[in-house]
Amino acid sequence: MSEMLGIDFMQRALLAAFLVGLAAPLVGVFLVQRRLALIGDGMGHVALAGVAVGVWAGQSPVWTALIGAVIAAVVVELIRSSASANGDVALAIIFYGGIAASVVIIAKSSRGTPASLTAYLFGAITTVTPGDLWVFGVLTVVILAVVAVLRWRLFAVASDEEYAQSAGLPVLALNLALAILTAVTVVVSMRIVGLLLISALMIVPNAAAQLIGRSFRSALAWAVAIGLVCSVGGVVVSYAADTPSGGTIVLLAIGVFLVAAVGSAVRSRLARAAGARHDEAEGHGHEHGPGCGHEAIPHGDHVDYVHDGHRHAPHGAHYDEHSDEDSDEPARAHEHSVGAQLREGGSR
Repeated sequence: MSEMLGIDFMQRALLAAFLVGLAAPLVGVFLVQRRLALIGDGMGHVALAGVAVGVWAGQSPVWTALIGAVIAAVVVELIRSSASANGDVALAIIFYGGIAASVVIIAKSSRGTPASLTAYLFGAITTVTPGDLWVFGVLTVVILAVVAVLRWRLFAVASDEEYAQSAGLPVLALNLALAILTAVTVVVSMRIVGLLLISALMIVPNAAAQLIGRSFRSALAWAVAIGLVCSVGGVVVSYAADTPSGGTIVLLAIGVFLVAAVGSAVRSRLARAAGARHDEAEGHGHEHGPGCGHEAIPHGDHVDYVHDGHRHAPHGAHYDEHSDEDSDEPARAHEHSVGAQLREGGSR
């Protein structure tokens, strides 16, 4: 480990991985909410054309890729919002046109070959330069700032676009902001995990986090934590195992998702088993029923009765002991509508 930290390009690689692991899940959480898990792949195709233009023109591929991806993001969102019957076809043309243009442009360039695109397709984290790191750092700060300011509005639009529109939110502007954030994230990540794998780092940590977190805020925190661990940990593992960093990062994220999925399934099974068991109440001669004089509380498909500080429910020849935690009220108290999320966000 100390040997790795003493190498300049590995220091830059770890810092770049940290930036990507922080930014990608923050944007991906809204894409998961909107069921646009694969939009990052399409943005990557267009960004690749921007990379080819940069190589051909002798300019920084990062900036040309950013310009191309942002333009594509705006066009894609405008097409999507128009609800055109041919919208899917138009998006496919844009995405496939981007990757086709990249191959043609790079072939006509005297400064590169199709092999020059490999580092951007699959990632080449050890080739990150100090200049790239500064650009990635600035773009990551922009992503963090925008998400911090707009997160509740983006959540509202992603969860229920019709409600957000009726609440007076600028839906199109927010969707455009999310599309541009996605484009920026793709460009930040292309040297780390590659344009073909960036969607995985935006989506998989959020998929795992939804199995762990109990609310939007906690799921977002878990997603960022998983993204950071997988990005930085993937670079460390790839250095030790001599494997490609991008693929290692994504495989590690998928491994975390599988662990979370198994843990969630086991937890649900244990909860169902615990719910099937009944704690029998202490015996007493009073028969509960309508008009018995004790408070009646609806509970699922039956009624509980409060007696001497206990909640009893008739069950065959005896009474089961229930607690307030068994009622439906706590669950309802913890449910948050989109409106509640907006009010919470607006009060901050």
